[in-house]
Amino acid sequence: VQLQASGGGLVQAGASLRLSCAASGRTFSSYGMGWFRQAPGKEREFVAAINLSGGSTYYTDSVQGRFTISRDNAKNTVYLQMNSLKPEDTAVYYCAAANTGFATRATRYDYWGQGTQVTVSS
Repeated sequence: VQLQASGGGLVQAGASLRLSCAASGRTFSSYGMGWFRQAPGKEREFVAAINLSGGSTYYTDSVQGRFTISRDNAKNTVYLQMNSLKPEDTAVYYCAAANTGFATRATRYDYWGQGTQVTVSS
């Protein structure tokens, strides 16, 4: 499966952005999907994950209550709605697909998108 992330940009603290990740190739609904991010000088970290049907989601503590992951299997797309953005959310955001169905570890993901930059100014 090929993944294409989009929707990043430069915003002020408190603003919102919605990231999209369009998938092509094999059956999208067969994959658990996740979002990760990597800030300059830091390791890639888990942000959010969603299972095959979209019925289960999981978030890292720092974004819980501010970010929402969702998916539209008919459109082969996963979204990350980001509200109340903070400067510490600044990073390159990556979407990923997992054959295992639902995962929070990067090593469990099989396919990765190219990343989209999110910059939050104070």
